[in-house]
Amino acid sequence: MITVILIVVAVVIAAALAYAASKPDSFTVSRSATIAAPAEKIFPLIDDLRAQSAWSPFEKDPNMKRTYGGSPRGKGAVYEWDGNRQVGAGRIAIVESVPPARIALQLEMMRPFKAQNTVEFALEPVSTGTKVTWSMRGRQPFMAKLMGLFMNCDKMVGNQFEEGLAKLKALVESAPAAVAAE
Repeated sequence: MITVILIVVAVVIAAALAYAASKPDSFTVSRSATIAAPAEKIFPLIDDLRAQSAWSPFEKDPNMKRTYGGSPRGKGAVYEWDGNRQVGAGRIAIVESVPPARIALQLEMMRPFKAQNTVEFALEPVSTGTKVTWSMRGRQPFMAKLMGLFMNCDKMVGNQFEEGLAKLKALVESAPAAVAAE
């Protein structure tokens, strides 16, 4: 009886490992929101890494150590952080800035997991304002594929993107026109 149980457990484990190995080697997470404002009003809040602290869903550790470097905004701007388990430690740098339409960033996570991903914000004019799309893509090594069997990373990260976009929308749409023009 124990032999049968061990064989069944071994088959289940082998099947899970094989299924994880069959997953794609890369991932993309993307969320969008429409903000009732022109891209020119939204772009500075994304292109300035210091300004992101007003709407970022990742600013959840009041004791987090923050360091800014490089350019004050746009290409070359760098933000490094070291926080609790909820926010981890990492570095993000703007590698491309095309006002007012697109910002590309390189994200390096050190904790809780090492990762290097590309983050992009695309701002597209629509009849009701601007569609802002926040996306992240990167390699998905075997351990990430295996973890994906037990947690939905797209939903987890996507929920954070949705939270950040909602905060950005509220910030932009509640700002007086004079403040937005600065």
